[in-house]
Amino acid sequence: MVKAAVLGASGGIGQPLSLLLAISPLVDQLSLYDVVNTPGVGADLSHINSKATVTAYLPEDGKGLEKALTGCDIVVIPAGIPRKPGMTRDDLFKINAGIVRDLVTGVAKFCPKAFVLVISNPVNSTVPIAAEVLKSHNVFDATRLFGVTSLDVVRASTFVSEVVGGSPTDYKVPVVGGHSGETIVPLLSQITPSVEIPSDKLDALVNRIQFGGDEVVKAKDGTGSATLSMAYAGFKFAESLLRALGGETGIVEPTYVYLPGVKGGEEVQKAVGGLEFFAVPVELGPTGAVQATNPLPQANEYEQGLLEAAKKGLSVNIVKGVEFISKL
Repeated sequence: MVKAAVLGASGGIGQPLSLLLAISPLVDQLSLYDVVNTPGVGADLSHINSKATVTAYLPEDGKGLEKALTGCDIVVIPAGIPRKPGMTRDDLFKINAGIVRDLVTGVAKFCPKAFVLVISNPVNSTVPIAAEVLKSHNVFDATRLFGVTSLDVVRASTFVSEVVGGSPTDYKVPVVGGHSGETIVPLLSQITPSVEIPSDKLDALVNRIQFGGDEVVKAKDGTGSATLSMAYAGFKFAESLLRALGGETGIVEPTYVYLPGVKGGEEVQKAVGGLEFFAVPVELGPTGAVQATNPLPQANEYEQGLLEAAKKGLSVNIVKGVEFISKL
């Protein structure tokens, strides 16, 4: 029996993500939590003839989160405010940092062994916040905490196909680093199957992968950010993890992890100047993150330049997250 929770289930990402989890044959119980509208979302989803039993909770004087999380195996956190035109992910920090802190405190208290998938932006900082909260409760396990960066890979394969032809499903593009702007580093030289990106289109392609979210924010004209594509990408990662927990082998997904606590992570950490958090392809297994792989030595000169910019941005983002908790 697998119990999954979505924290922030009534939001723009939370609703479609909850739908996808509700119809997944890998989920037996789906627990929804948000500060508003959760009973309506839960009632709506409960009418679907899928395997999952759906329950929904509001805060209820602090008891709602406990009820939502108790017994959970996997917790997905898309909670927070969305980006609006002109906002950077950093602008979201002050609000979303507090939301993630409080929700992960609930995880630490009510389901400390659960696998935690953080979607709430800015991921570069909210995952370090989650780690510090779990550490403060003595329940931190780096192999069970994941920053979801799958959308960058989803976008990369889509945008590459538009440049070189073929279907987006034809290409696997390694994307490393973080999950905002210049911290996103697509390793286009390592696309499988191998393709040649025309030199006159390289800069524009990289920029689009790094800042693709801005296209959606602009197109929605003040009404939201990338919600449907993020819900798909978040579900894609959750599904991979659930398959790995069920014993399927050879599953590798990119994810933003605490490098010192994951096998193979220390090698990556040395390659990125000591950063403790970084997104790389990670093999998933029954215990979570089994093995981090290091594609950085194969990066070409152009990509090395991108990595340098990413490291600078990430170092600031990580410190910001850690200090948010340490200064409380």
